[in-house]
Amino acid sequence: PGGAGPAAPPLVVDVSRLSDLRGISIYADTYGDTLRVGAATTYLEMRRSDAIEERAPLLARMSRDVGAVQIQARGTLGGNLATASPAADGVAALAAYDATVVVQSVRGERRIPMSALQTGYKRTSRAPDEVIVAVEIALPERGSPWYWRKVGARRAQAISKVALAGVAEVRSGRLARLGLGMASVAPTTALLPTVRALCLSRPLGELTVAEVDAAVAQDIAPIDDVRSTRAYREHCARGVVRELLRQLGAPV
Repeated sequence: PGGAGPAAPPLVVDVSRLSDLRGISIYADTYGDTLRVGAATTYLEMRRSDAIEERAPLLARMSRDVGAVQIQARGTLGGNLATASPAADGVAALAAYDATVVVQSVRGERRIPMSALQTGYKRTSRAPDEVIVAVEIALPERGSPWYWRKVGARRAQAISKVALAGVAEVRSGRLARLGLGMASVAPTTALLPTVRALCLSRPLGELTVAEVDAAVAQDIAPIDDVRSTRAYREHCARGVVRELLRQLGAPV
């Protein structure tokens, strides 16, 4: 039923002490190194992890910008994913890494690509009886360029007006790979497919401001709300995408 007041669920299950849902590890297979982060691992644990700092620095940098230290000590990647807020910083970073979400139920384990996880505003493709147990990232080459920018009302304790995460591989002046995730500009985390396709289509030095801005406009649908305005979000989205591309060598 509708109405305001404190939530009173009939049962609450605390999974924070389940050891199988915690921890940070790297394992190797025939395709390379994979980072696995348990769903109940906190942002504070991630920002303090040497393995993440060395091999997935975007994830470490994003973790330092989530809320403040008190929130980082309690907040988890699994919680960010399950809530499926379009403003979630963690989801944007995982999208940039093309991460895989591992879920489990009595039927067994299932892997969901980040691109298939969110199905609408605060909705996911996870079944009602499935629990998020971990996130896995196929790690890029060491030293691969990455980008993180969060725009908010304050330097801490602020929900993003806009946030952009990016991971790239550049070879001979061209992008060989580009993963993107933008928060707070659409009903779900924006993967910016038009921007990505444009940037992969030809050398970075040939990109222009006009076509980059046009691609951004196609990929986002921001709104006016209590945190920001549509116009400001559009302005910020163009700015952070240009900044990312400039860092990669594009004249935009």
